[in-house]
Amino acid sequence: MRVVVIGASGHIGTYLVPRLVDAGHDVVAVSRGKREPYSPHGAWQRVTTVAADREAEDADGTFGRRIVELEGDVVIDLICFQEDSARHIAEALHGRVRHFLHCGTIWTHGPSARVPTTEDRRKQPINEYGRQKAAIESYLLERAHRDGFPATIIHPGHIVGPGWVPVNPAGNVNPAVFQTLADGEELALPNFGLETLQHVHADDVARLFMDAIAAPSASVGESFHSVATGALTLRGYADAVAGWFGREARLTYLPWERWRATVSEEDARITYDHILYSPHCSMEKAERLLGHRPRYTALEAVAEAVDWLVKAGTIAT
Repeated sequence: MRVVVIGASGHIGTYLVPRLVDAGHDVVAVSRGKREPYSPHGAWQRVTTVAADREAEDADGTFGRRIVELEGDVVIDLICFQEDSARHIAEALHGRVRHFLHCGTIWTHGPSARVPTTEDRRKQPINEYGRQKAAIESYLLERAHRDGFPATIIHPGHIVGPGWVPVNPAGNVNPAVFQTLADGEELALPNFGLETLQHVHADDVARLFMDAIAAPSASVGESFHSVATGALTLRGYADAVAGWFGREARLTYLPWERWRATVSEEDARITYDHILYSPHCSMEKAERLLGHRPRYTALEAVAEAVDWLVKAGTIAT
């Protein structure tokens, strides 16, 4: 099949595009053309690349038509963040595509209540990113059930892989947290360090997209989480990271208002978002309907990324 991937050179596309090519698909990679994939792969030499500024083309109403003209049997949208943008592309593609897959986020759920959270739980997002993604999901699934638009939604957790800094045990993306643990120095965590994170390796997300494409009768009209099985508490995560460097984690705990004063405003903002949600999502549905199981545990996924940071010199050992 001819598969168009929008946002092809990012975290997920780095793994998804080679998988699609190796599976025999004719792949068109759409991106701004400003970034190389995070990991090189020979499959990219067999990909048709198209440079497009989605934001500008959405604004002038031409992006949907551009994607239609690429004549994909399957369209995978990895970079849609606004409901208006989703409506634009879905309306353009209706009746012209066999399968449309949208990359959502577990942020659509809002803070965890009863865990593990399943896909059918009531959505109560608490920031604009989550609200827009929830609105996109609602719109696409309504179109699927009402009009037969062949939409599937994949909701990743904290995507991790070699080439970028993973969400760290303090709930932000400052690599200094990993360095502190590698050095055996004291690390302060907010509250009691019992809030949770739920990483997923980018290749496991790519695998779930592949499994959904392979089983349209089971995946169309459905949404699926894409996370590592099980969540990590901040303190458990910190203990594990320190152990990778032959250290014992020296952890202290501060009430939120005191803790936030010890870090930058940006780090505090990112941490707050993560610990407020404290995700712990279920992967049961993807296994039941698609036979999908993540290959990486959360710690295995993070360890691969941390190894890359050490080799890149970002973390000194």
